[in-house]
Amino acid sequence: MLILACDLGTGGNKASLYREDGTLLAADFEGYETFYPQSGFHEQKPADWWNAVVTSTRRLLETTGANPAEVTAMALSGHSLGLVPLDAEGNLLLESTPIWSDSRASAEAEAFFRSNDYETWYKTTGAGFPPAHYTLFKLLWYRAHRPEIFARMKQFVGTKDYVNFRLTGRIATDFSYASGTGAYALEKWSYDPEIIAAAGLSPEVFPQIVPSMEILGTLTPEAASELGLPQTVRVAAGGVDNSCMALGARAFKSGRSYASLGSSSWIAVSDEKPLLDTKFFPYVFTHVVPGQFASATAIFSAGTTLKWIRDFCCADLKSECEKTGENVYARMMELAAGSPIGSRGLLLNPTFAGGSCLEPSPKMRGGIFNLDLSHTRSDVIRATLEGIALNLRKALDALGTLTHVEEPIVLVGGGAISPVWRQIYADVFHKTVEKTNIDQDAASLGAAALAAVGTGLWENFDRIDAIHQTQSVTEPKNAAVYEAILPKFLKTAEFLSELAE
Repeated sequence: MLILACDLGTGGNKASLYREDGTLLAADFEGYETFYPQSGFHEQKPADWWNAVVTSTRRLLETTGANPAEVTAMALSGHSLGLVPLDAEGNLLLESTPIWSDSRASAEAEAFFRSNDYETWYKTTGAGFPPAHYTLFKLLWYRAHRPEIFARMKQFVGTKDYVNFRLTGRIATDFSYASGTGAYALEKWSYDPEIIAAAGLSPEVFPQIVPSMEILGTLTPEAASELGLPQTVRVAAGGVDNSCMALGARAFKSGRSYASLGSSSWIAVSDEKPLLDTKFFPYVFTHVVPGQFASATAIFSAGTTLKWIRDFCCADLKSECEKTGENVYARMMELAAGSPIGSRGLLLNPTFAGGSCLEPSPKMRGGIFNLDLSHTRSDVIRATLEGIALNLRKALDALGTLTHVEEPIVLVGGGAISPVWRQIYADVFHKTVEKTNIDQDAASLGAAALAAVGTGLWENFDRIDAIHQTQSVTEPKNAAVYEAILPKFLKTAEFLSELAE
C-alpha cells in the first residue's frame, strides 16, 4: 500500500509517495507564481495549486512506475492564513487570492483594535504575526473594498482546504489551519464567537473544523480522473504547514523543538499548552497532534534574502549553473567558506521582507553594514548566512524565556543542507544541531503520517522517530565569536527600525 502526501508550499507543490512503513519512494515538485499587484498584495491562483497537485502527482506516478491502485490514502500540508472565497455552489469568486504574507488589511486591523484590546485578542488566538496577515482582517478588507465579492461569499477556505474540496467535494478545515484565522480561541479549540461578533462577521462564513486525521471522503470521479488515481483513495483533512512540519520533524511531544530553514524561517516547540507572551509575541498554531500546540518565533525573510543575494550578486554563478546543472547555492556556500568567521566585520540584517513581531518595527527593511572596499563577494555571502542565523538567534532566545528548548535542535528545510551553514547555526545558537534524512521532507512526512493514522495503517505517530536517521550532528565551535557579534547585530535592527519610521 502507498500513501500520497502533498506539501502545498509558497513556491509550489511537492507530491511525495510513501510506503506504508513511512519510507519515502520519490517526490516531484511543480511550482507556481506569486503575484504582487501592488504594495502589500501577495496573491496566488487556487487553480494553480490544483494544477500543481495534478501535474506533480501524475508525473510522480509515471516516473516511479508505481501502480496507482496501490495508493490508498493521501493528505495535504498547506501554507497558512489563506483566504479563498466560495459562493453557495462552491465556485471560486476570485481568480487570485491573498496568501499568508499578504498584508493589505493593515487599516482594517488598526480599526478593529481601536475598539478591541490587542493583547486580549493575542492571548486568545496566539496570532503573533502582524495582525493584517490573519484571515479575519482579510475578510474585513474584502467587505470594505470588494463588497460585491463579499456579498456573494458563502464560505471561505484555506489553501489545502481548497484542494481538499476539489478532491472530495467536501468543504472543511482542520484545527491547525483554523487556528490561523485570527478568530480561533486556542484553549477552547473552536472559533471564538466574541471575536467574530466584534468584527461584525457571520459565523457561517467560517468552514467546519475537523481533526487533521479525519477522512473527509474519497476522490470524486473528476478528481480521480485528473490525478490518475482510483476513486477509492481516502483523503485525510491534513494540516497547516507549520504543524505538519512539526510532526514530521519529530516535534510531536512536549518539549521537542525544530528549526525550519526555508524562505521564511522559524524555531518551534511543541507543548500541551500554547506558549503566549506579550513581549515577544510567539505565534501559536494548534498542532495536528491532538492535545498539543506548536508555538514558534520567526523571521520573515531567510531563504528569500539569500535568493536576492543570488540574483543580484551571483548572477554569473546562476547562469553558469543553469548550463552545467550544478546547484548555485552549493557554489555560493563554497565561496562563503572562503570568508572568515564574522565576514571580516561585515554585517547583514536580513529583514528584506519587513520585521516580524520580534523586531522593533514591522516597517523595517534589511541592510548591509560596515562595507569596506576590501570586502569580497565571499564576505557578502557569508554575512548573509550569518545574518540569517543571528536573526533566528533572536527567535531562539525569545522562546527560551518561555520554555526549555531541548538539544539537539533538528534542522529541516533547504538551509540544513550546507555543512558551512549548519556550523554557523550551531555556533550562533550555541547549541548542538542535528540534520536527519528527513531534511526538506518534514511537512510531507507529517502529512503522510496524518493519512496513515487516519486510515488505521499506523496506530499512532511514534513510528516517525524510527523513520528519522541522523546524518550529521554539529557541535558549536566558535560560539564566543558570535556572542561578541550579536550585540552589534541587534543594533542594526534598532537603526533600521528608526530609519523606517
